[in-house]
Amino acid sequence: MYQRILVPVDGSATSSAGLVEAIKLARLTGGQIQLLHVIDDMPMMLAGEGYGAISADVMGVWKESGQALLRKARTAVENDGVPVDTVLVETPGSRLSDAVVKQALKWQANLIVLGTHGRRGVGRVFLGSDAEQIVRSSPVPVLLVRASDPAVGPGVSAG
Repeated sequence: MYQRILVPVDGSATSSAGLVEAIKLARLTGGQIQLLHVIDDMPMMLAGEGYGAISADVMGVWKESGQALLRKARTAVENDGVPVDTVLVETPGSRLSDAVVKQALKWQANLIVLGTHGRRGVGRVFLGSDAEQIVRSSPVPVLLVRASDPAVGPGVSAG
């Protein structure tokens, strides 16, 4: 039961809350965690003409930042004694949710745990909901964790 837990991370408080819950669950089940960071280039593509000229520079910075984020999150998981590995994925022209579902299938995850803002109404309509898309298309159960404390960070122990 839930031996392979995929946890998308982006450095936000909501992502960190999801990670803390995933660590608790992995400790209870004797499971392992795979941390996933997705480099979403869609905002750059929407910017138009300048995309090609600046994308190489920006992508390099995004990759470095993503690797640093994964290292920090990995340390937090290891400090709690849970087996962990990391994956950095680029999503040229595709949705973040598609990358998460694809990785869940590739890694044969039993569960996806992710933080969510829990937006409703107009905010959700305008911003979209990656979490909702993941829930709709995931081949495995998805645990959504809503961050209640904005101070929660990836270095916080699961207790």
